[in-house]
Amino acid sequence: MVSDYLEKLIFMDLAGYSFEILTFLFFIATIAGFIDTLVGGGGLLAVPALMLSGMPPIYVLGTNKLQGSMGTGIATFVLFRKNKLKWDRIKYLMLASFCGAVLGGVIVQLINTKFLSFVIPVVLVVIAIYFIISPEPKKQLSNGLSERSFNNVAVPTIGFYDGMFGPGAGSFYILTGVLFKKLDIIQSTILAKPLNFASNVAGLVVFLSFGHIAWLIGFLMMSGQLIGATLGANYLLKANPRVIRFLIVVMSISMLARYMYSMGLY
Repeated sequence: MVSDYLEKLIFMDLAGYSFEILTFLFFIATIAGFIDTLVGGGGLLAVPALMLSGMPPIYVLGTNKLQGSMGTGIATFVLFRKNKLKWDRIKYLMLASFCGAVLGGVIVQLINTKFLSFVIPVVLVVIAIYFIISPEPKKQLSNGLSERSFNNVAVPTIGFYDGMFGPGAGSFYILTGVLFKKLDIIQSTILAKPLNFASNVAGLVVFLSFGHIAWLIGFLMMSGQLIGATLGANYLLKANPRVIRFLIVVMSISMLARYMYSMGLY
């Protein structure tokens, strides 16, 4: 019985996917894991790639949570091992991110699939534009009000967005860490990893409970994320963030254009 179930699962998950598509998804996941660890925005590559493969939109979001959890999880683990993160300082922030993502994940399950086919590309284009026009974060003086705004408003709000859609959430955590907590860009990037991991896991739990995950595709991309995130965590911010952000935008817009063309959206 178990073997029959696994065989059926494999067939359902991989049917219709060519070797070229599977290789493409693995390659994109590797790149996404690397750049997401450095500057965030890996979902801007992973989500269009999954949509281009022909996967239903709700499964795209769920599978993205599965593969994305590997990348943020590996980065968080490496940073803990390097003593860059302290559990006592981040556990409540991770809980706030987790709770926000659970709410967002539940809400997106109620949205019509056809509507998602339209709204996901729109969201991705908006986030890509944000990557183009957003200013370079600069450190500012700290104050108590900003600290509370980050803890009580920014973190759960970004978690909510990550639970619903996700692309760009890591960058939002980084940006708000600079603006509200007044961290420098490296410290904010380090802090963003466990928060992004918490919201990814929360979204994954919700999508899992609704059965909206393509497991084998997700596992394939997780292996790519493992490679990319490990490399990224060990070379955190040594690359030029502006160059990486530009590449994210170019690649994601190209894949989105190809997806919209294949769907007859333009």
